[in-house]
Amino acid sequence: MAASEENSSLFLIFILTMIALPLVPYTLVRLYRAATQKKKTIHCRCSECSRSGKYRKSIYKRISNFSTYTNLTILLLWVIMVILVYYIKHISREVQPFEPYNILGLEPGASESDIKKSYRRLSILYHPDKNPDPEAHKYFVEFISKAYQALTDPVSRENYEKYGHPDGRQGLKMGIALPQFLLNIDGASGGVLLLGIVGVCILLPLMIAVIYLSRSSKYTGNYVMHQTLSTYYYFMKPSLAPSKVMDVFIKAAEYMEMPVRRSDDEPLQKLFVAVRSELNLDLKNIRTEQAKFWKQHPSLVKMELLVQAHLTREPITLSPPLQRDYKHMLELAPRLLEELMKIALLPRNPHGHGWLRPAIGVVELSQNIIQAVPLSAKKATAGNSEGIAPLLQLPHITEATVKKIVRKKVRTLQELRDMKVEERAELLTQTGGLSAAEAQDIELVLEMIPTLTLDVTCETEGEEGGIQEGDVVTMYAWVSLKRGNGLTAALPHTPYFPFNKEENFWVLLADPVSNGVWLSQKLSFVDETAAITAASKAIQETKEALGASAKEIGVAVREAVEKVKSGCRLVMAQGCKAEPCRDEGGPCGGRRRAAAAAAAEDGNEEEEEEEEEEYDDDYESEYSDDEEDDQKKKKGGSKAAAANGSSRGHQNGAAASGSEDEGDDE
Repeated sequence: MAASEENSSLFLIFILTMIALPLVPYTLVRLYRAATQKKKTIHCRCSECSRSGKYRKSIYKRISNFSTYTNLTILLLWVIMVILVYYIKHISREVQPFEPYNILGLEPGASESDIKKSYRRLSILYHPDKNPDPEAHKYFVEFISKAYQALTDPVSRENYEKYGHPDGRQGLKMGIALPQFLLNIDGASGGVLLLGIVGVCILLPLMIAVIYLSRSSKYTGNYVMHQTLSTYYYFMKPSLAPSKVMDVFIKAAEYMEMPVRRSDDEPLQKLFVAVRSELNLDLKNIRTEQAKFWKQHPSLVKMELLVQAHLTREPITLSPPLQRDYKHMLELAPRLLEELMKIALLPRNPHGHGWLRPAIGVVELSQNIIQAVPLSAKKATAGNSEGIAPLLQLPHITEATVKKIVRKKVRTLQELRDMKVEERAELLTQTGGLSAAEAQDIELVLEMIPTLTLDVTCETEGEEGGIQEGDVVTMYAWVSLKRGNGLTAALPHTPYFPFNKEENFWVLLADPVSNGVWLSQKLSFVDETAAITAASKAIQETKEALGASAKEIGVAVREAVEKVKSGCRLVMAQGCKAEPCRDEGGPCGGRRRAAAAAAAEDGNEEEEEEEEEEYDDDYESEYSDDEEDDQKKKKGGSKAAAANGSSRGHQNGAAASGSEDEGDDE
């Protein structure tokens, strides 16, 4: 019995050691990081974002922030460790070494008469004939009788006094750090052990595999349904206009599976009346157009009305079920738009390039949804090819406010940013009719808007006379970000989007004339560690391929790390073949101009550092009434448009100021 308890104790000590070895240092590291980490406010601090409640740290949010899987796992492991320590100490107290003198209450070396007197005294207390208690009987048999026998037998007593054990010298005793039921495989314990082995080694992996396969057969790694990707792929066309991207977006299987209830009819009818002007209905045949709209699949009608209600910021009261559908629609939107963007960029044309036109439309729709700005706000106005969408992203700015400040010749967000603080405050308060507090909110948001700068370098191996047609070129594009408030990573101004949204940028190397995208990459300025690792690895591999020395590679990697820490991100393209330039100037020594677009996926309109070149006229005129303008093309040009608030559009999540650098792609 003592041996089995000792084995159980060894097993618990083994488990305790295995838990403590990684847990203690990991906990200390996390506590040190938590104590030394400086808390920065990276979200927008305007009153609209504050009222949205997304960043309010209530007691429930504090608990939810702590209740991460990692923290709960650490806490659970510490609780298990405390229980194990207590249980091991309890077993150690129960498993006492055999001490006959102590059991009989005698001093070592006591005489035989004293041993007999003590034995008779204890017999009166614990003998079964005197004490019917089963525990007393057990103690008398296992301890008192054995102690008396060990001290009254001359050989046993001599062995105990000489070797510490009544049986004499003991051999080396080994313990097994396993629980007793694993060592005793007879009877019921054997069945329990067999069931445990079958359950853990066979049934549990089988269940996990079945669950994983059933889920993976329906969803992608980004938790988007495979059926959605098939639908998006089918409806994605190279000529898909930005204004038509909405029609493809709402066909997602996740949206089509949302229930359409009879109780939704009346609220949806009200939504239709409120957003009818945004549905591109032919006013000359309004009745026919309305009937055609309502004949669509009910889920499509519901989703389009909910999206348009969000874009137009309609304050219509929705029923609780419809409100849940509305929030679920917005929650799914970023993932679905990201997958839609990837499908637009799939290399499907004869040259293996993606399609620029639908990609720009996806970015613009993403910006509109995150910022809750109507699609019609992109319609070009006098003196402003981008429409009023960028200005509507600012807090407290409405169409009426824009009309007032336009009278003062301030038509674009860039013109508003270029003004002095005092002049801007005077314009917003006296002309725009805003209060001083509202003007201050606008200043806070303008400080969050980043300025993007694109620095492109091209090189090729073993060419001294410049890059010629047909050369294999490696392109390095460093995208740097600056903000007025000094932050690099920040959460965008998104008061109408009920969920936290990171600021993301899409960098596109494309040709507006051929509608081709040669290179695309999504950038984030939040995770600096991942950016350092990616940039270092890319620079090292490229330099090694070009035959650089170890010293040159080390210098290049260190420079890349410093750039990333200063707020830059690297975009690389390897294996590009230089082609002849197609500008009206004719051949240009193997150089060609391309459109390098850094498009803000979520955020405010970016600040432009250089005079911005427009997209093709057809991109710009999707929201105008002139259908013929959709077919006009601008001449090719190299352009960097900010993607997190695209250079020409507003962002859907982040205040992004983008630079448009006109560098040649060599």
